[in-house]
Amino acid sequence: MKKNIMDAKGIERALTRIAHEVIEKNKGIEDVVILGIPTRGVHIARRLKDILKTIEGVDAPVGSIDATLYRDDIGMKQEQPALKETDIPVSIDNKKVIIVDDVLFTGRTIRAAMNAIMDFGRPANIQLAVLIDRGHRELPIRPDYVGKNVPTSMQEEVRVRLRETDGVDDVTVAET
Repeated sequence: MKKNIMDAKGIERALTRIAHEVIEKNKGIEDVVILGIPTRGVHIARRLKDILKTIEGVDAPVGSIDATLYRDDIGMKQEQPALKETDIPVSIDNKKVIIVDDVLFTGRTIRAAMNAIMDFGRPANIQLAVLIDRGHRELPIRPDYVGKNVPTSMQEEVRVRLRETDGVDDVTVAET
C-alpha cells in the first residue's frame, strides 16, 4: 500500500517556505553556503538556492557533501557503498553552512555529514534543512527547517522522487 503525501506543488511550496525561514533566521543569505547530501539532497539544495536568489537577489554558493566515509556503519555492510562527489565551492570558514537532505530518519547521515564538513573548515554554524522529517531519531539531531513532518512506523518507507533523478516530483509513504 502506497500513500502520496506530497506532489510537485507541495514540494515547491515547502521549499519556498524553507527559503523564507532561512532568510529570516540568518537575516539575509550573506555568508550562507548550501551543501546537499547526494543524491536528492543536492537537487533540493540547488532548488533552494534558486528560490533564495529569486527572493533575495543574491546567489548563495551551493555544493555537495558526501558523508559515506564518515558513517558509523560503513564496515557493517556486506556491500560497500559507492562514493559520491563532494563539491564545496567556497571556503566554509566562518560561514553559515546549511546541510540539505531529502529525508531525515535516524540522524546518522547528518552526523556523518557534519564530521565531513569539519574536515573542510570551521563554519560559524551548521544548520539543517530537510524536505521530510519522518522521526525515529537515534541521535540528538533536530532540523532547523522542515518541509513536512511525516510520522511513520518502522515498517514504512518514505520515498522522495525528484524530476532531476526520477522524472517526477512527489513523496510517498509505502509499507516495506
